[in-house]
Amino acid sequence: MAEPKLSALELRIMNEFWSRGARSIREIHESVVKRDRPAYTTVQTMVYRLEAKGALRRTRKIGNAHIFEATTSRASVQTRLLKELLGLFGGSAQPLMVHLVETGKVTREDIDGAMELLRTHRANGKDDTE
Repeated sequence: MAEPKLSALELRIMNEFWSRGARSIREIHESVVKRDRPAYTTVQTMVYRLEAKGALRRTRKIGNAHIFEATTSRASVQTRLLKELLGLFGGSAQPLMVHLVETGKVTREDIDGAMELLRTHRANGKDDTE
């Protein structure tokens, strides 16, 4: 099944599930940062939409509260988002990397880590373009 497209708020909610595990809507609402906290009904609507998209599922009910858990991983959602982002740059990582370096979003340590990862991939016979 293809990864669902998620809005910024849906990603914030999913991050709570990925970080904290199965939760109720009330627990998710309370864990969102206070200054940016959406209304309870907004969180409820987003959780139900995430369930409809297949990103969450109800696992049990405690009293009146349904408990939900993530059915998709953070890594698979990140992979989908990165593929979409690269698509905006014509499929090439180079313009993206140039932009990240020019805006100071990539540190020397990030570049060194990426170089080490490339060396490891090459040593294991993996192609850089995978």
